[in-house]
Amino acid sequence: MNEDRIEGNWKQVKGKVKEQWGKLTDDDVDVIAGKRDQLLGRIQERHGIAKDEAERQVQTFERRNPDFFFEKS
Repeated sequence: MNEDRIEGNWKQVKGKVKEQWGKLTDDDVDVIAGKRDQLLGRIQERHGIAKDEAERQVQTFERRNPDFFFEKS
């Protein structure tokens, strides 16, 4: 995946991510930078939920936003 494309895509969806997971800070969103594993970890940390629940939420988010993709590690 082209890194510039991921970065541009991330800039477009940052607001949606913060809206979905309101406890994420601007710093969290900057660290996540479109990386799925970073998003999962920050959701777990800030929202106090288990990994499987964070995964479920991210999968739902991905289904609702098919034009956006996370960089998989």
